[in-house]
Amino acid sequence: MLITEVISMAERRVKVTTEVGIQARPATAFVDVAAETAAEVTIAKPGVEPHDAKSILQVLTLDVRSDDEIFLVSDDEDVLDRLVALVTGDSEVGEADVKIVDTGDADDED
Repeated sequence: MLITEVISMAERRVKVTTEVGIQARPATAFVDVAAETAAEVTIAKPGVEPHDAKSILQVLTLDVRSDDEIFLVSDDEDVLDRLVALVTGDSEVGEADVKIVDTGDADDED
């Protein structure tokens, strides 16, 4: 008897609405979010083979621009929702993600 395990992957089909798409800095943030899960995460454009969403080179190779449609697939729905938020502008990427660390120099006043 052959037993096969069915793994249901979640998919999000989304139109990229951010001004620059998934280029440069947004691509880095995208890959960082995808890498937060142990699950496989893929990104694809219609008619194109899926790419590893955890690989900056593979994500940049897709050349995702504003108004492009993409498919995101994973079994981690939380990560998919966060990736959708990044590409639709529902969350800010960039300066808001920078942590300012106190170096202790401020108390060296004369």
